[in-house]
Amino acid sequence: MKAATVHEIKNELSALKAGELVELCLRLSKFKKENKELLTYLLFEGHDEPAFIKGVENEIAGQFGEIPKTNSLYLVKKSVRKILRRTNKHIQYTGAKIAEVQLLLFFCTTLKASKIPFEQSTALTNLYLGQIKKIKKVLGTLHEDIQYDYLRQLEELQ
Repeated sequence: MKAATVHEIKNELSALKAGELVELCLRLSKFKKENKELLTYLLFEGHDEPAFIKGVENEIAGQFGEIPKTNSLYLVKKSVRKILRRTNKHIQYTGAKIAEVQLLLFFCTTLKASKIPFEQSTALTNLYLGQIKKIKKVLGTLHEDIQYDYLRQLEELQ
Protein backbone atom coordinates (compact mmCIF):
# COMPACT_ATOMS: atom_id res chain seq x y z
CA MET A 1 0.00 0.00 0.00
CA LYS A 2 1.40 3.37 -1.00
CA ALA A 3 0.92 6.23 1.46
CA ALA A 4 -0.95 9.30 0.27
CA THR A 5 0.69 12.71 0.19
CA VAL A 6 0.05 15.28 2.91
CA HIS A 7 -1.94 17.37 0.43
CA GLU A 8 -4.21 14.44 -0.42
CA ILE A 9 -4.74 13.64 3.26
CA LYS A 10 -5.54 17.28 4.00
CA ASN A 11 -8.17 17.35 1.26
CA GLU A 12 -9.79 14.15 2.52
CA LEU A 13 -9.81 15.33 6.14
CA SER A 14 -11.41 18.63 5.21
CA ALA A 15 -14.28 16.73 3.59
CA LEU A 16 -15.05 14.72 6.76
CA LYS A 17 -17.53 15.62 9.51
CA ALA A 18 -16.42 16.40 13.07
CA GLY A 19 -17.53 13.03 14.44
CA GLU A 20 -15.63 11.16 11.76
CA LEU A 21 -12.49 13.19 12.53
CA VAL A 22 -12.75 12.28 16.20
CA GLU A 23 -13.05 8.59 15.31
CA LEU A 24 -10.01 8.79 13.00
CA CYS A 25 -7.91 10.51 15.70
CA LEU A 26 -8.88 7.94 18.31
CA ARG A 27 -8.08 5.11 15.93
CA LEU A 28 -4.74 6.71 15.09
CA SER A 29 -3.87 7.06 18.78
CA LYS A 30 -4.30 3.32 19.31
CA PHE A 31 -1.49 2.33 16.95
CA LYS A 32 1.65 3.97 18.28
CA LYS A 33 2.66 5.50 21.56
CA GLU A 34 4.16 8.48 19.69
CA ASN A 35 0.80 9.23 18.06
CA LYS A 36 -0.87 9.26 21.47
CA GLU A 37 1.88 11.45 22.92
CA LEU A 38 1.58 13.93 20.05
CA LEU A 39 -2.20 14.11 20.42
CA THR A 40 -1.76 14.63 24.17
CA TYR A 41 0.65 17.48 23.52
CA LEU A 42 -1.62 19.10 20.92
CA LEU A 43 -4.78 18.80 23.00
CA PHE A 44 -3.57 19.44 26.54
CA GLU A 45 -0.10 20.98 26.59
CA GLY A 46 0.39 22.87 23.32
CA HIS A 47 -1.43 25.99 24.48
CA ASP A 48 1.05 26.58 27.34
CA GLU A 49 4.51 26.27 25.78
CA PRO A 50 6.55 27.56 28.79
CA ALA A 51 4.89 25.07 31.15
CA PHE A 52 5.54 22.24 28.67
CA ILE A 53 9.21 23.21 28.38
CA LYS A 54 9.52 23.39 32.17
CA GLY A 55 7.97 19.94 32.47
CA VAL A 56 10.38 18.49 29.91
CA GLU A 57 13.32 20.12 31.71
CA ASN A 58 12.18 18.51 34.97
CA GLU A 59 11.94 15.17 33.18
CA ILE A 60 15.46 15.57 31.76
CA ALA A 61 16.86 16.49 35.19
CA GLY A 62 15.14 13.47 36.74
CA GLN A 63 16.51 11.14 34.09
CA PHE A 64 20.04 12.45 34.64
CA GLY A 65 19.57 11.74 38.34
CA GLU A 66 18.71 8.13 37.53
CA ILE A 67 21.89 7.43 35.55
CA PRO A 68 23.74 4.58 37.29
CA LYS A 69 26.80 5.68 39.25
CA THR A 70 29.08 2.97 37.91
CA ASN A 71 32.43 2.89 36.23
CA SER A 72 30.78 1.37 33.17
CA LEU A 73 30.86 4.06 30.51
CA TYR A 74 28.67 1.81 28.37
CA LEU A 75 25.67 2.18 30.70
CA VAL A 76 26.25 5.91 30.98
CA LYS A 77 26.39 6.33 27.18
CA LYS A 78 23.25 4.29 26.78
CA SER A 79 21.40 6.38 29.38
CA VAL A 80 22.53 9.72 27.93
CA ARG A 81 21.48 8.67 24.43
CA LYS A 82 18.09 7.63 25.79
CA ILE A 83 17.63 11.04 27.45
CA LEU A 84 18.61 12.81 24.24
CA ARG A 85 16.26 10.66 22.18
CA ARG A 86 13.39 11.55 24.52
CA THR A 87 14.34 15.24 24.40
CA ASN A 88 14.35 15.22 20.60
CA LYS A 89 10.93 13.60 20.61
CA HIS A 90 9.57 16.45 22.73
CA ILE A 91 11.24 18.97 20.42
CA GLN A 92 9.48 17.37 17.46
CA TYR A 93 6.13 17.70 19.20
CA THR A 94 6.53 21.44 19.76
CA GLY A 95 7.98 22.33 16.39
CA ALA A 96 9.15 25.67 17.86
CA LYS A 97 12.74 26.75 17.32
CA ILE A 98 12.95 28.56 20.67
CA ALA A 99 11.77 25.44 22.49
CA GLU A 100 14.41 23.43 20.63
CA VAL A 101 17.17 25.81 21.70
CA GLN A 102 15.97 25.90 25.31
CA LEU A 103 15.69 22.14 25.64
CA LEU A 104 19.02 21.39 23.96
CA LEU A 105 20.77 24.03 26.06
CA PHE A 106 19.24 22.52 29.18
CA PHE A 107 20.32 19.04 28.08
CA CYS A 108 23.92 20.17 27.49
CA THR A 109 24.03 22.19 30.72
CA THR A 110 22.69 19.25 32.73
CA LEU A 111 25.12 16.83 31.07
CA LYS A 112 28.04 19.10 31.91
CA ALA A 113 26.84 19.63 35.50
CA SER A 114 26.14 15.93 36.08
CA LYS A 115 29.81 15.11 36.74
CA ILE A 116 29.69 12.46 34.03
CA PRO A 117 33.21 12.17 32.57
CA PHE A 118 31.92 12.49 29.02
CA GLU A 119 35.28 13.84 27.83
CA GLN A 120 36.70 10.34 28.37
CA SER A 121 34.33 8.87 25.79
CA THR A 122 34.65 9.80 22.14
CA ALA A 123 31.02 8.91 21.51
CA LEU A 124 29.72 11.11 24.34
CA THR A 125 32.02 13.97 23.37
CA ASN A 126 30.79 13.80 19.78
CA LEU A 127 27.19 13.64 21.02
CA TYR A 128 27.76 16.75 23.15
CA LEU A 129 29.49 18.65 20.35
CA GLY A 130 26.76 17.61 17.91
CA GLN A 131 24.15 19.17 20.17
CA ILE A 132 26.20 22.37 20.44
CA LYS A 133 26.40 22.47 16.63
CA LYS A 134 22.65 21.89 16.39
CA ILE A 135 21.98 24.75 18.83
CA LYS A 136 24.17 27.10 16.77
CA LYS A 137 22.36 26.15 13.59
CA VAL A 138 18.92 26.78 15.09
CA LEU A 139 20.09 30.02 16.72
CA GLY A 140 21.03 31.33 13.28
CA THR A 141 17.36 31.21 12.27
CA LEU A 142 16.09 33.19 15.29
CA HIS A 143 15.72 36.96 15.74
CA GLU A 144 18.89 38.81 16.81
CA ASP A 145 17.52 39.90 20.20
CA ILE A 146 16.63 36.32 21.08
CA GLN A 147 19.95 35.06 19.75
CA TYR A 148 21.93 37.27 22.13
CA ASP A 149 20.47 35.73 25.29
CA TYR A 150 21.03 32.18 24.14
CA LEU A 151 24.51 32.86 22.73
CA ARG A 152 25.70 33.85 26.21
CA GLN A 153 24.47 30.54 27.59
CA LEU A 154 26.07 28.69 24.69
CA GLU A 155 29.43 30.39 25.30
CA GLU A 156 29.36 29.17 28.91
CA LEU A 157 29.00 25.60 27.66
CA GLN A 158 31.98 25.74 25.33
